[in-house]
Amino acid sequence: MPEHSLIFPAEEYRRRVSALQSEMARGQLDALLLTTPADVFYTTGFLTRFWESPARPWFVVVPAAGDPVAVIPAIGAELMGRCWIRDIRTWNAPDPVDDGVSLLAETLNSLVPASGRIGIPMGLESHLRMPVGDFLRLQDRIAPRRIADGTGAVYRVREIKSEAEIEKIRASCAIADAAFARVPEFAHQGVPLSRVFCDFQVALLQEGADWVSYVAGGAGQGGYGDVISPADERPLQAGDVLMLDTGAVREGYFCDFDRNFAIGRAADDVRRAHASLYAATEAALTNLRPGMLARDLHRILAEALTREGSVVGGGRLGHGLGLTLTEWPSLTPLDTTELREGMVLTLEPGVEIAPGRILVHEENIVLRAGGPELLSRRAPADLPEIME
Repeated sequence: MPEHSLIFPAEEYRRRVSALQSEMARGQLDALLLTTPADVFYTTGFLTRFWESPARPWFVVVPAAGDPVAVIPAIGAELMGRCWIRDIRTWNAPDPVDDGVSLLAETLNSLVPASGRIGIPMGLESHLRMPVGDFLRLQDRIAPRRIADGTGAVYRVREIKSEAEIEKIRASCAIADAAFARVPEFAHQGVPLSRVFCDFQVALLQEGADWVSYVAGGAGQGGYGDVISPADERPLQAGDVLMLDTGAVREGYFCDFDRNFAIGRAADDVRRAHASLYAATEAALTNLRPGMLARDLHRILAEALTREGSVVGGGRLGHGLGLTLTEWPSLTPLDTTELREGMVLTLEPGVEIAPGRILVHEENIVLRAGGPELLSRRAPADLPEIME
């Protein structure tokens, strides 16, 4: 009888845990302690919006051999029991005196030898989702066992997506593609940007998103000032460039790409900027191969923008994607992460049209042996214009 599990077959999770344990052995780690929504979901299939509540910590321990152990608040026992994990240890949370610390320490002490090392992610884009005071108490209770940096073990495994994961991300991208196609239905001159944002989120949900974790964008005459501000009540006007960016979620996996629209006839400098972004993306799609470094991909994008006569925007020009809206690596001149087959990445070139006016474009890809494969539908070469 097959094991029951959520989102993926149990074998998918067993493969992930085995890969983590191989990386742990290379790093001489006797266990991994995972505390974040993405890492818990990655190893168990435990998917819930209850993470929005910060009142309770959640833990998964991956030992050097064997299946993970879930150490979680009792409220999550039923859902975790529908996952493939069999060893589920619970406490009644929140407990202001001992919120799982004793149970977690007991679990670690039983799985890790006294001289052992317990890894937790400590690097960029990681965080510890438990109170610092409880973490210090945990260290005291598991001594002489030591906490060590487990970043590499987690990142090297999670950054390579299985075909099953890639299909989830592709499905999320298809939802966003369908919603972007509907933007001309509700984004017109005179409509407040806040209304456009709301209607875009509705479209994403109607097209099949489980939830819309992220919507951002901007609108302004001949470009916009940034890509992270909340929408205001200013109505769209002729000459504006509207950009919408989404991180819609389907079965735990994100898409992350944007689209630009001219409100009325686009100005010549805006058209040129859009064309340069398209050309830079094309250069990456043509030249990117496994074995390059993140900084190499940044260089490909930046040099293509420069050849087109554009001023390269500041910041990174793309990033990893998957269980979170942004993952490692970052496409910057400083990031030396090797880009490997199976990585899902965003290509996100940006240009400065004039002081205070930018244009950004983004696509989602998976890196194959022969180069990139688009997961998002390629944006048109010419900037779409909404004439009504």
